[in-house]
Amino acid sequence: MLGEGADVDVADCLDHFATDVFTRSILLAIDDVSDAARFLSSGRAAARLKPVLVLKPPKPVSPRSALTHAALIVTSDAAHDAAFHRAGLLRVNDLDELFAAAETLGRARAAEAGRLAIVSNGEGLAALAAGRLRQIPGAAAVPAPRLVRTAAEYHAATAELLAEPQVDAVLALNAPLAPVDPADCAREIIRARDAAPLRKPVLAAWVGAGAETVALFAAAGIPSFATETEAIIGFQHLTRHARLLAELMATPPSHGEDDLPDLAAARAIVERALGEGRHWLDPEEVADLLALFRIPMLRPVVVADAAAAAAAARPHFAAGRTVALKIVSPDVPHKSDVGGVELDLASEAAVIAAAGQMAERLRQLRPQARLSGFSVQPMAHRAKARELIAGFATDACFGPVVVFGRGGTAAELIADIHAALPPLDMASAEGLISRTRVSRILAAYRDVPAADRQAVAAVLVALGQMASDLPEIREIDLNPILADATGAVAVDARIVLEPDPQRRRRPAIRPYPASWTRQLALGERRFAVRPIKPEDEVAIGEMLKRVTPEDLRLRFFAPLKSFSHAFLAHLTQLDYAREMAFIAFEEATGDAAGAVRLHADHGHVAAEYAILLRSDLKGMGLGRELMILIIEWGRAEKLQRIHSQVLAENGPMLALCRSLGFEVTLDPDDTSLRRVSLDLTAPGRPPTG
Repeated sequence: MLGEGADVDVADCLDHFATDVFTRSILLAIDDVSDAARFLSSGRAAARLKPVLVLKPPKPVSPRSALTHAALIVTSDAAHDAAFHRAGLLRVNDLDELFAAAETLGRARAAEAGRLAIVSNGEGLAALAAGRLRQIPGAAAVPAPRLVRTAAEYHAATAELLAEPQVDAVLALNAPLAPVDPADCAREIIRARDAAPLRKPVLAAWVGAGAETVALFAAAGIPSFATETEAIIGFQHLTRHARLLAELMATPPSHGEDDLPDLAAARAIVERALGEGRHWLDPEEVADLLALFRIPMLRPVVVADAAAAAAAARPHFAAGRTVALKIVSPDVPHKSDVGGVELDLASEAAVIAAAGQMAERLRQLRPQARLSGFSVQPMAHRAKARELIAGFATDACFGPVVVFGRGGTAAELIADIHAALPPLDMASAEGLISRTRVSRILAAYRDVPAADRQAVAAVLVALGQMASDLPEIREIDLNPILADATGAVAVDARIVLEPDPQRRRRPAIRPYPASWTRQLALGERRFAVRPIKPEDEVAIGEMLKRVTPEDLRLRFFAPLKSFSHAFLAHLTQLDYAREMAFIAFEEATGDAAGAVRLHADHGHVAAEYAILLRSDLKGMGLGRELMILIIEWGRAEKLQRIHSQVLAENGPMLALCRSLGFEVTLDPDDTSLRRVSLDLTAPGRPPTG
């Protein structure tokens, strides 16, 4: 129990238990998160090391009005779910689920565990387990259960299934049938698991098991359950954890720097509206802003009256197209509520008549509402397009939360919408899409070609960037978005502004710090230096191949011969708060030349640095420039001290540290090491290169 968390909070506990060698899983029971940024940073770091389960009772959602669908969707629970998912934490709903998940994840690990094979001595028990497994949404095909009778048959069937490439895990079931001893059957399951060439997860459910059997499985590290239902629930958490880890460690595709929007122009649009005292952007401003962030939209033309609407529609009629007519009112967030939308108008007379009817309906239903005019848009005739919704709203704790799902006027009632915390890359945007049911019909079916998912993901990435760069925007709806094989286009959009500077929130996760990009000229060579990105994994891997074994030993204090994806992901996937790294590229070749990193402690007081250069580039001053840059970052972050350990034989590194003002002392625990430390609170700056 942490109480109010004045001295020790949840983030402190996560930091502690993540590195505790006696802790296999971390179980949290929380009501709310107070410091979102610290919680997410600590949770993400812990989840990469061991399973973290979160029990958070859902809060009732009181009826409320909102200006956008996104604001109705982004409840406190939805925001917490998005935060837990982004940090790699598993949310559970009750104590039974908590302990089932803890039993499984505390004993079993799996890189992928989607295909479960069943071994059972009872046909009915096996059928119940297989039926429960088939009810899981998106579950892999269930192979026919293996029925056995004796302990020897348990061993043979389990060994055979564990060797099967199409099987990821095995569930062994046992009903108390005489004369076979359940404990003997358990021993054979354990022997088969221990002898298997691959360490695939094995789960067990021994109905009516005695203390001896439970102790056997516990000693062997096999999760065991009282019923087949509990075992299937535990297996679900194993698969969820595997998918979360895969997302957490995935290398996203590169996103070009040329895709950055004109932020000055975007801010000018928002600031002009706020300066006029408006809380909404008008339709043309919305279209302009979306265009700056490269979000396709059917551009509307806003006019003052019915006659002007007919004139605006005339070119579309001449081209053989129909139009949509909508009212423009700052007092009506949902136009369809007052009959303020007419579609497929085919003549000027129809436009004038529709405008008059819409104005009359508005007067009757909302007599206080102001009618600013009408917007005219060409109809998007896409017979095989899917209707989607995307946008974001601001949560009091986690800041902006991006939403995506099935669109339409009843989007929040359909309940096929998921949320994610920005910023997003293409991989995390695709993950958000995949969590919805509507993602299934984005694929091809019957005579309908597949929709362009990359175009949909690009819209979500742009929304995340907008949420990061423009805290003056409180909510945005793109509803509907029409997606088909030709791309994705927003048909209607609304943007709500936040006039109160005190309530403007940036994302709880830091966006990429692009402003820390630098150019270096060292002799005739030029280098581009920037904060590292997850997609730099390949470049780092290639750079490490050009570092001599001796230089690797001096950097890592041990000889290294291979570099796994997990190792490289640890070097490149940062939160830019607790961890920071800069990478230098040779401009002439585009090859990675060196990298420097900083890892702050839990209290964000001190940080440990590490640096590595390609062996062919040592001695030219690149290491010094990278060290100066990371010191500048530490000062900007208000860290008090930077430190590290250096091998006593690494003379060049020690000399560089002394020249930059580091204090060099003996390591009392190891005479082969030296401790180097720089006080960042002391006046003065390190010398420039």
